[in-house]
Amino acid sequence: MTTIKPKNILLLAVALMTAAAAHAGKFEHFKVSTYIRAQDVARMEDDKFLKSTWETVSSQVDLDKIYLETHRDAFTVPEKTLLKVKKFFLSKGLEVGGGITFTRSEPTDFETYSYAREEERQQVKAISEFTAKHFDDFILDDFFFIDLKNDDEIAAKGDKSWTDYRLRLMADAGRELVVNPAKAVNPKVKVIVKYPNWYDHFHGLGFNIEEEPTYFDGIWTGTETRDPASAQHLQNYLSYNIIRYFDNIAPGRNYGGWVDAGGIHMSMDRYAEQLHLTMLAKTPEIILWNYMQLNDVKITPSMRAPWQDAGGNSFRYDEMVAPFTKDGKTITPTTMARFANQTLHQTDKLMGKLGKPVGLASYKPYHSSGEDFLQNYLGMIGLPMDMHPQWVEGRQQILLTQQAAKDPQIVEKIKGQLKKGGDVIITTGLLKAIKEQLADVVELYCGDLKAIVNDFGMLGKSEREFIIPQVKYFTNDAWEVVSAGRPLTGGVSGYPILLRDTYSKGTLFVLTIPDDFGNLYDFPAPALNVIRKVMSKDVGAYVEGPSKVALFPYDNKTMVVENFNDNAVSLRVVVNTKVNVLRNLMTGEQLKPAEVTVSRYRFFGYSDNQAAFDLQLPAHSYIALGY
Repeated sequence: MTTIKPKNILLLAVALMTAAAAHAGKFEHFKVSTYIRAQDVARMEDDKFLKSTWETVSSQVDLDKIYLETHRDAFTVPEKTLLKVKKFFLSKGLEVGGGITFTRSEPTDFETYSYAREEERQQVKAISEFTAKHFDDFILDDFFFIDLKNDDEIAAKGDKSWTDYRLRLMADAGRELVVNPAKAVNPKVKVIVKYPNWYDHFHGLGFNIEEEPTYFDGIWTGTETRDPASAQHLQNYLSYNIIRYFDNIAPGRNYGGWVDAGGIHMSMDRYAEQLHLTMLAKTPEIILWNYMQLNDVKITPSMRAPWQDAGGNSFRYDEMVAPFTKDGKTITPTTMARFANQTLHQTDKLMGKLGKPVGLASYKPYHSSGEDFLQNYLGMIGLPMDMHPQWVEGRQQILLTQQAAKDPQIVEKIKGQLKKGGDVIITTGLLKAIKEQLADVVELYCGDLKAIVNDFGMLGKSEREFIIPQVKYFTNDAWEVVSAGRPLTGGVSGYPILLRDTYSKGTLFVLTIPDDFGNLYDFPAPALNVIRKVMSKDVGAYVEGPSKVALFPYDNKTMVVENFNDNAVSLRVVVNTKVNVLRNLMTGEQLKPAEVTVSRYRFFGYSDNQAAFDLQLPAHSYIALGY
């Protein structure tokens, strides 16, 4: 047996510690990565460009990994250049993975490959093989779908619907042209498909989220919400909600979120919120799209929002743009990379204190449509969402939107939940879609009649009028919990906003959804408070206050409350158990419960086993709490 001298043991220990430090992540609870487009990888054949961009980016954001794209827009990076760039980033201590974007022309409405054409199928296969040759993992960017209706695709479609044709086409293409060829070249390669943020429309273009996650090695999530006024009209809450939905589609194999600079023109806060919400969903990695944005998107005074003047904000522009010291050098931030770095380090400090995300279960069957993206609007009025592609058992409550009509057994499943003593909350969209089948449970009607409302009676008034569908019911069979009219108080008519009916041991609620989902934000705070209270059984707590305040609860009795309003708000956090203290997880401050009067009404006020805590939140800020 060889004896190791004490001096050598010490040297070995130091070597092992040095190696461990070299491979240690820059963040404690997740990785931070970026992605370089194929055309930019090719530009890095120029040493000056390669080194100067790295100096700018690396000085302002800590990175763990970089993804080098091999192909985009019918262009493939020359192998010699790819190897050079890969070697450079490996020398900087980064993990290096690959990427592919299967587009032929992004400027032409994101033109994809035509998977009915054998020549183009072989091109896709060859690109996959080339990428697998050089990387042990690679990501397919957003565009593994098909948006073409050329003559070859029309002939191949036959008498199928475009949706059915494309779902089958792309599920087969992923296996036959990407995964299997890649693994034939490199058996240990992990092939990951990244799904974009417009999940409610996937099936129409062939994203098959039912089959693809079963044979791809993992999935990735687009969490970009950008400017809600832009083309996709996505709400802030989607940056969190979509991660949770994809987690439930591929448990343990949803590897990360993906945020770009879109929306940064609205303020630094809008960009920071997307990063922060992505990580609140407890995803293991985030990609900052993309490397050249981190290099090129310059910090400008317009990114400092007016609400920063009030102070106390969670994301502090003045601190982010202040000079800082790194590796003995004083650096003045110049690009959005600094915003990303500070936001993610700040969020990293919080992650270890939070458990597993929980929420109100919402059933969205695979390839379903109806009331598109509604759950994100509900998240923005303080209802924590937990979306699933399959029916969820064992919950006290389940939310069903029009999407649930896709399931032919939906009414039987509703009956089963109610017979177990649970609640079912359906939207007016679903009621309208299944009213004949649902009549065996409750006899309700929601047709084409509309009402203009602005008055919620004792629960306050909205600042504007808006249009809702009219729900009709039999008096004394169903009961209104929240009502609205124009006016309701002293008026001549009113309409249900939240309606309840009983069946067996359970309760069925109908939530009226305005024609414009954005009008949910116009509901007065007292009306929202009742809706939140009713729907909080599986969450453990709820918030009272205005809209555009979201609640993110976790299974270890912690929560994050986030204010997306442009002004500070006064809030009340109600815990559905009697506790004496609510503590700030980051500062240790202890909040004492407010004095409240116990109400004898089930849906209004407080019970004797609840505790309420008052707090204020600055604009675009959050607080983490535990009890």
